[in-house]
Amino acid sequence: MTRWPKILAGWVGGIALLIGMPLLGVWLSGVPVAPYLEMPPRTDFVTHAAFSWPLFCGLATLIMAVISPFVFRIIRTHGARTSFPCPTDTGCFPWWGWLGVLTVLVAWALAWTRFPWFVPFQPFTFTPLWLAYIVIMNALAYRRTGRSPLTHRTLPYLALFPMSAVFWWFFEYLNRFVQNWHYIGIVPLTAEEYVLRATLPFATVLPAFVATRAWLASYPGLTAGLVNCRPVVVRQPHRLAWLTLGVAAAGLAGIGIWHEVLFPLLWISPLIIMGSIRSLNEKATLLNDPARGDWRRLVLAATAALVCGFFWEMWNLLSLEKWIYTVPFVDRFHVFEMPLLGYAGYLPFGIECALIAEWVGLTGKEHADE
Repeated sequence: MTRWPKILAGWVGGIALLIGMPLLGVWLSGVPVAPYLEMPPRTDFVTHAAFSWPLFCGLATLIMAVISPFVFRIIRTHGARTSFPCPTDTGCFPWWGWLGVLTVLVAWALAWTRFPWFVPFQPFTFTPLWLAYIVIMNALAYRRTGRSPLTHRTLPYLALFPMSAVFWWFFEYLNRFVQNWHYIGIVPLTAEEYVLRATLPFATVLPAFVATRAWLASYPGLTAGLVNCRPVVVRQPHRLAWLTLGVAAAGLAGIGIWHEVLFPLLWISPLIIMGSIRSLNEKATLLNDPARGDWRRLVLAATAALVCGFFWEMWNLLSLEKWIYTVPFVDRFHVFEMPLLGYAGYLPFGIECALIAEWVGLTGKEHADE
């Protein structure tokens, strides 16, 4: 099989797994499939377990065990070095960045207030907020380095908008099976109206992530000490890719059966599937960086998603149309509407965003300190 048909077959197969395996799990559990396919989606037929201190502490310990080595290495490197190479700050925050600042302030005020004259437009504040955020992050990257994805990789960057809409629709689809979040304040809509209203804000996810990553990449200290680590050597990458692909597929089927226990796989399984398919297609990605002892791009991607997540959750808090969370076992200690441990989901999500961005050539190396 030649290269492009092989790549196409791989991604068609991956999409089929993402769509089909959760439905297979629901079917195997003997539950009707139809409610999971309704549009607009229903959010009232999945029950959730109560908060559990043992599971909360166990999951918190696992999360800390994963991130602590990176945090300690960065802190230790900062203690050993007094300075880090850094691009010269151009000192010029562009005019279009100030336009973004003005827009975000106006949109934020309108999103969190309830002016009578603004009632017809109140449900549409999310998209202008995030378009303004995208402009601001590009402007911050431009000010730091004289470059930004919007100004210097314009066509690939614009291609992220439609890709982002499709990308996030997959997570909305997977959420039907675990229902860890649902939307409130939305007036009754037809299926067509719902798709149109949802697709516009969904299209801002990847551009916001890439712009945030470009800005963070201008601060080498954020990933200090994460290069020249011990290489992670995989002896039989193809065999491992097939194995992990099978495990991820089984996990997706599992969320259709044991959604209360396997809900974290909503974020992890798509990452494993994307990484496995890229590996089987012999395509180098940021997932190959640890084989060279380099964790910078992975950590930067996770951090960029966490920064975006902070603003997503903050601006959601007092909006009219908003999402709220119902997460089993750990639904406590909310920061805005999100349970504290829920922010860990942004870490693998950032790597997934980075893998999608690589498709259009936005690898994260354009602005990183190489």
